Amino acid sequence: MLNNTLKPNFIACDSSLAAADLVLLGIPFDGTVSFRAGSRMGPNAIRSESAGLETYSPYQNSDLTQHAIHDLGDLELPYGNTGRALSIIEATVADLVGMSKKVLCTGGEHLITLPIIKALHAKHPGLHVIQFDAHADLRSDYLGVKLSHATVIRRVWEIVGDNKIWQFGIRSGTREEFAWSAEGHTIMEKFTADSVKKAASVIGDQPVYLTLDIDILDTSVVPGTGTPEPGGLQFNQLLQAIMELSQLNIVGADLVELAPQLDISGASTAVACKLLREIMLLMLSSKLTNQ
Repeated sequence: MLNNTLKPNFIACDSSLAAADLVLLGIPFDGTVSFRAGSRMGPNAIRSESAGLETYSPYQNSDLTQHAIHDLGDLELPYGNTGRALSIIEATVADLVGMSKKVLCTGGEHLITLPIIKALHAKHPGLHVIQFDAHADLRSDYLGVKLSHATVIRRVWEIVGDNKIWQFGIRSGTREEFAWSAEGHTIMEKFTADSVKKAASVIGDQPVYLTLDIDILDTSVVPGTGTPEPGGLQFNQLLQAIMELSQLNIVGADLVELAPQLDISGASTAVACKLLREIMLLMLSSKLTNQ
């Protein structure tokens, strides 16, 4: 499946695939979006706007050019066929996991997380999931549909089980979603991400998947998203929370739900680019390995 991509161009991600420790993969899919569409434009916008970003991170005192990163490009996906699109995503990530690569994906909507986790869980059966998000995404179905960006974490739970999903910043969902989580199925922190450090200490050296829905940030920071939710984190709050994960074995991650055309200023895309850089460096500077 690795030849099913378009040309990549994110800054400093110019290592060969064979030599790379981390692979960046764009997944331009938004086939189940329930409000404002357009997140399929996210990966391309992030690549384009990355030229305005420095490769050096003063937050981590690390530079993308110090690491071997390969940008595999954007998957070509059949719009209108959700099942086929998810199969292509899973097969592509499975190939990368089979090569012992860490994988960082850009969306695209949140449903793309499901096939990525399926592929990673096959190699890492003890996988924990850390979710930064405004929405719980724990519905059993959405309008009778099981596969939706509104149900994705419920589907993930069916793979990883209880006490493996850590949710931060959640401030939107149905009464049933919050009640279901409170039954002990997920560990949810509403509104904030203050207990990330505690979560990291509990997880320890177990493998971790990080999924970041950009709508965890307040709408004043990122208006360019499909389902904006006021009352979110500020950028520095989110970045501080992400930095608390530095000692974890993050084997895969994604950044989803950027809809760049909904913010003509370009600020939302700039935020996504910077977050992507920091996540890359975080994954690569981990003291643990992907083996």
